[in-house]
Amino acid sequence: MFGFTSWRRKRIAKRSFPQEWESILSENVSYIQHLPGGLQKKLKELITIFLNETNFEGCAGLEITDKIRVSIAAQACILILGTDDYSFVYNDLRSVLVYPKPYVAKIKNRNNSFFVEEGFQQRHGEAWSRGTIVLAWDQVQNGARDIHDGQNLVFHEFAHQLDYEYGATSQVEDEYEESQFLSWARVVGDEYQQFVSDLQRNRETLLDSYGATNLAEFFAVITECFFERPTELKNQHPKLYHQLSEFYRQDPETYIKS
Repeated sequence: MFGFTSWRRKRIAKRSFPQEWESILSENVSYIQHLPGGLQKKLKELITIFLNETNFEGCAGLEITDKIRVSIAAQACILILGTDDYSFVYNDLRSVLVYPKPYVAKIKNRNNSFFVEEGFQQRHGEAWSRGTIVLAWDQVQNGARDIHDGQNLVFHEFAHQLDYEYGATSQVEDEYEESQFLSWARVVGDEYQQFVSDLQRNRETLLDSYGATNLAEFFAVITECFFERPTELKNQHPKLYHQLSEFYRQDPETYIKS
């Protein structure tokens, strides 16, 4: 099955990249301009595959355009530029829902075993384990505009998607206590605990405080930092940078300069 998937996707990747899409990338995804030539070519191949397989749906009256599709696809595919096997390109992703701006979602908070409190929360995006990503378009544009601020909604939510598919944070939860070496579980687990401790002591941190919510959010936040502030992350958290470089099979510090 995977052999056929890889073969089919390689054929799709060979399709010519429309000039209209080139213009969209140039105007809306400045990150691509910093990529080496080989990675730019590979990114366009991944975008072509992504757009061939992924359904986009506009919400709250938003009309889906190529600008929206290509801008989101490009940023999502930056995360998987390290892959050499096209059998693994967001296999569990089914659809991307796009709102024009932050939206309100219904939430449930369980205060104890017997009482559930319902409410509403404004959100910029979210990733569902069933293969759906939800994004606010204006926040997508904001994230793409500044590639050095460590804030990118598409990177964040698609990191969650990769976490669902590969169990990045479940491995930390399952193996942290048993890990004796500088493995993924040990390094990420230690970094997360230190990060929470630093926030509790009001120490300044490179990472967004939202990462202290739980391990899944920590993974999404460090992914944003890894791709947008790699030099700072490598200098301040070298072991964490190394583990992320191994996970994503990329070294953005070599081409994304502060």
